[in-house]
Amino acid sequence: MRLLEAQQRFASLLPRLLSYASLQGYQVTLGETYRPQETAELYALQGRGASGSLHPLRLAIDLHLFRDGVFLTHTEDHAKIGRFWESLDPLCRWGGRFARADGNHFSFSWGGRA
Repeated sequence: MRLLEAQQRFASLLPRLLSYASLQGYQVTLGETYRPQETAELYALQGRGASGSLHPLRLAIDLHLFRDGVFLTHTEDHAKIGRFWESLDPLCRWGGRFARADGNHFSFSWGGRA
């Protein structure tokens, strides 16, 4: 799959994820989507991300969930929509399953990167 095709597939699946989250009673705001490679490398050095992040390729998004106006910050708060995201396509990855859990991270695997 070419990068453009992966980006298009990722973008086409996001509305389904956002709708599902809303139907489950969450309020959602968008966090980081695009991240320059230099920023990804800086975050990796700071222990806040991975140099191989899919954000620079426009294949990842961080979502902020709220319920009744309360910001949900724990990985388990995102588990329900994380499982839904993974069910949409074999290449959908939820950050809650990463070695260093990142519950609000949703990505689309490409080039051997999750």
